[in-house]
Amino acid sequence: MELSPITPSHRPNILGLGGTVRAGSSTERALVAALEVAASAGAETKLLGGAFLATLPIFDPRPGGPTPEQAELAEAVVKADGIILATPGYHGSISGAMKNALDTLDLLRLSGHPFLDGKAVGIIVTAAGSQAGGTSLVTMRAVIHALRGWPTPFGATLNSATPLFDEGGACCSPKDATQLATVAEQVVEFAMMKAALQAQQAASRNDRI
Repeated sequence: MELSPITPSHRPNILGLGGTVRAGSSTERALVAALEVAASAGAETKLLGGAFLATLPIFDPRPGGPTPEQAELAEAVVKADGIILATPGYHGSISGAMKNALDTLDLLRLSGHPFLDGKAVGIIVTAAGSQAGGTSLVTMRAVIHALRGWPTPFGATLNSATPLFDEGGACCSPKDATQLATVAEQVVEFAMMKAALQAQQAASRNDRI
């Protein structure tokens, strides 16, 4: 699927969240590759990678002010029109760092923008085996549904048992490149359709005034 460049009035903000605490991880590189596809279609992108995830304290639901990092995450999610999440598959499920970041979104429970409400969410999973990739993808979809997000129809599962990227940062497998592009394109397309619908609804309300 090839997207037309986005007009400035419908330029969505796409947040990439994920990676591992290891710098330059395959998971974060996959996320960066997907964000590059979104940017090439005209979207504005922001990356909160593995190093950022490592700064988040374990979420504590008891009353108390958020840390600056927790506040930054909440603000980035509120501003995003679409989100791409990337996690490694650890022992058949998502990483603790990713789950903690998603738990932190409880800060938005009582806001005007609760959780992931109304946002398209693309999923990328890297795992050393197809089973862990599949179960982690299912887990991510379940969590996104609980947070009122819209998981994209396609989710990318990359087998990290073999190298995923070459020294230049390109995908070693055309299939993997297609998977990452599809996730990014579906997130951007959903954001564009939602923006167009909102503009149409606003115009309709103005016509009735």
